[in-house]
Amino acid sequence: MKEVVQLSEGWSLTHEGEPLPAHVPGCVHTDLLAAGLIPDPFLGQNEREVDWVGRRAWTYGRDLGAADTAQEGHERTDLVFDGLDTAAVITLDGRELGRTRNMHRRYRFDVTGRHGRLHVEFTSAYDEAEFVRLLTGDRPNVYPEPFQYIRKMACSFGWDWGPTLVTAGIWRPVRLERWSTARLAQVRPLVTVTDDAGTVEVHVDVERTEQGEDRPLEVRASVAGAQVRTVVEGDSAVLTLRVPTPELWWPRGYGAQPLYDLEVSLVDTGTDRPLDSWQRRIGFRNVELDRSADEHGTGFTLVVNGARIFARGVNWIPDDVFPSRVTPERYRTRLRQTAEAGADLVRIWGGGIYEDDAFYDACDELGLLVWQDFLFACAAYPEEQPLRGEVEAEARDNVVRLMPHPSLVLWNGNNENLWGFRDWDWEGSLAGDSWGEGYYLGLLPRIVAELDPTRPYTAGSPWSGSWDHHPNDPAHGTHHSWEVWNRRDYAEYRDAVPRFVAEFGWQAPPALATLRRALPGEHLAPDSPGMLHHQKADDGNGKLNRGVERHFVLPEGDFDRWHYLAQVVQARAVAAGIEHWRSHWPVCAGTVVWQINDCWPVSSWSAIDGDGRLKPLYHELRRVYADRLLTLQPSAAGPVLAVINQSAEPWHTTLTVRRMHTDGTVMAERTLDVTVAARTVHRQSVDADLAPDAASAKEFLVADAGSLRAVHFPLPDKEFAYPAPDYDVSVTSAPGAAGGNVEVVVTAHTLVRDLLLQADRLGPDAVCDTGLRTLLPGERARLLIRGAVETGANAVRAALFCVEPA
Repeated sequence: MKEVVQLSEGWSLTHEGEPLPAHVPGCVHTDLLAAGLIPDPFLGQNEREVDWVGRRAWTYGRDLGAADTAQEGHERTDLVFDGLDTAAVITLDGRELGRTRNMHRRYRFDVTGRHGRLHVEFTSAYDEAEFVRLLTGDRPNVYPEPFQYIRKMACSFGWDWGPTLVTAGIWRPVRLERWSTARLAQVRPLVTVTDDAGTVEVHVDVERTEQGEDRPLEVRASVAGAQVRTVVEGDSAVLTLRVPTPELWWPRGYGAQPLYDLEVSLVDTGTDRPLDSWQRRIGFRNVELDRSADEHGTGFTLVVNGARIFARGVNWIPDDVFPSRVTPERYRTRLRQTAEAGADLVRIWGGGIYEDDAFYDACDELGLLVWQDFLFACAAYPEEQPLRGEVEAEARDNVVRLMPHPSLVLWNGNNENLWGFRDWDWEGSLAGDSWGEGYYLGLLPRIVAELDPTRPYTAGSPWSGSWDHHPNDPAHGTHHSWEVWNRRDYAEYRDAVPRFVAEFGWQAPPALATLRRALPGEHLAPDSPGMLHHQKADDGNGKLNRGVERHFVLPEGDFDRWHYLAQVVQARAVAAGIEHWRSHWPVCAGTVVWQINDCWPVSSWSAIDGDGRLKPLYHELRRVYADRLLTLQPSAAGPVLAVINQSAEPWHTTLTVRRMHTDGTVMAERTLDVTVAARTVHRQSVDADLAPDAASAKEFLVADAGSLRAVHFPLPDKEFAYPAPDYDVSVTSAPGAAGGNVEVVVTAHTLVRDLLLQADRLGPDAVCDTGLRTLLPGERARLLIRGAVETGANAVRAALFCVEPA
């Protein structure tokens, strides 16, 4: 049987001619940090102080003794790297084993009978990229870094939310595999469901030793009680398992997520000796992508097991700019938070990585659909060698690795490159040179069709389906909505109903405790040096300020107020888009918020900041991504009430709609009985006598259905006549809670809009169960805080913010 020996110990990193202890998996930056040789690049402006790290060559080494590679009854010993970052020469005992130039694929080298000093010598990613650029010629991109010339995590080179920390190292596990006769080189399970019966078509490729070339081999497979075996003809075999009535795997909110162990073994039939085995968990489900044309344009609707899905999605970037630090536990925490925010789809963005198997395992269990980009983003990518061969090898490697996961439902060719070709002045500068189209419309769809025909492929995001339409046409396919954040007010999200919004978002600073940790000793201000360094977007603070100023008086010299208002505007902006687009299901079939997470502490579009703290946006996502949502949508004819039911059951509810004065007076009221069928939306106009008087700055509209509420203020906040907020605060220990867990009750005596308790002001680990709340006069809100250090009423009151009169 194959024997596996992990090589995680005994590595060193050469620095200034001396060996340093090295952690594998890891990278140069984390090893230098551990040795105290560089400052933490996440703090202050230290990022600039470590720029030199990414511009040097680095060597990792360890001894590979005779005992490590001794055959010990095995005919072959392979050295296997699951991830090398990026351009490297591997030598053993001074003799070259091979060269690599791709972070995103696995490598295997025959080291049978060889031993000595093992070296992995990394050249600078900048030097490798420059070498390739000289071979292929210049290609445009959106950042002044050469990421399109090297198959490496693009955001290592910086992004509009990420630092420039260009890594090198053995970033995924490395091991020895000892085997005889033959091994399982590749296993591809194609899982389908037809007429309630499941089929698993298992395609197996084997590799043989010289001694095993003529040995008779058999492959055996089993799943859910079904078993089958077949003889290996040459170096491959196909087995078909049939499961009569498997439980179906569903996205969260649509059903359960049963998983079945698929086991494959390779046997020498001459001796009945097991040679190798493979095991993965699979799920039985079908997925389609409906791109049918209709009276609205061209659709883009995911269909799972025949159920049409409004995708409640988030975009995912690497959770750390040093991805080797992301543990399975961290993946699970972040993805559990994603599910608890109401999301049912995660898009892995094309400037990052193909994530670790632990990511997809967690999505399988949580019912999170995975949209996987191939790794191309915001640049023209040369299609010449040596890149073309690397792209094909990388795509084949990762399609095969990831295809067992039922959560994976869509392959996507690239992020914004087809759009960029048309709109970012690439056509003229390229003058006919290759730029990636051949990957997205040729190579990648062929690979998916060959290796994983059970899943749909789309050429890019955004993409209208063909060059017959603009790549980012909202009426056709996927759409990225960035004009609003870049140039407009968030209310303008309501001006269009795209078929599928694959990216949109609004920035806000991270939590105060995150800023204090990341910017130690700095007097915080929107334009203080550290704040500006941790703002990577082009004119990011200008756009933040303009977003605030459209609705509020921009606070001068009051950082706490600015911080609160920026977070309020982020939450409101994203909510405005989602509520509008959800209310137009099934014309619009999904929203994918940019973004759920961060890779370091930064002002960004994230809902969870770089230290893992939840922004108000996170809590707002929980509201607007809930199965049932009530929203009041402005229109030229007056407010429209939308009752959205994405649950599996009909929703029978009594609605109360009130036209209110800021002093709490109910000026008009209507009670409605509404029934909304499962997975549908009910829309109706609000009666004219209920609509707030447009000439009044003191009227607003409230709709309630049980615990759900929608409010509509007809004027921007700085034009609305809010009363001075007046509320009482009481603090008691939470029932059965330990120290630091308290219940806060806020009793409003006036209208209190967008009340927010910033729990991290009460302790860096404190969290609150509630985000923004609007209270009517006389109403109470109960807020639960966990992990607070300060729990006095004065401290709690100081951590409370709300909208104030202009």
